[in-house]
Amino acid sequence: MKDWKACERKVAALLGGTRVPVSGRGRGHSPDIRHERFSIEVKSRKKFPAWLEDAMRQAEASARDRQLPVAVLHQDGCKYEDSFVVCRLGAFAGYLKERSV
Repeated sequence: MKDWKACERKVAALLGGTRVPVSGRGRGHSPDIRHERFSIEVKSRKKFPAWLEDAMRQAEASARDRQLPVAVLHQDGCKYEDSFVVCRLGAFAGYLKERSV
């Protein structure tokens, strides 16, 4: 089995979704994972940039009292609303479970 397929299955399980097989989706027309609340596209890489890892470590180190650590990635010259919010998948899954109780 391809690593990306396994990655999609694991992410789907963590978030309570279902992986959509490649044969069931056209590029840009269906997400990698079918979910009631999210449109989920999964990208897997061998390594992330060090600055991204560092940003997450800083957010985690400063988080207090069950805060969800996030890093906001903003590209110069773009609208702030178009920035990305990044957090660890395990922390996000835990956050969702807490909110659904």
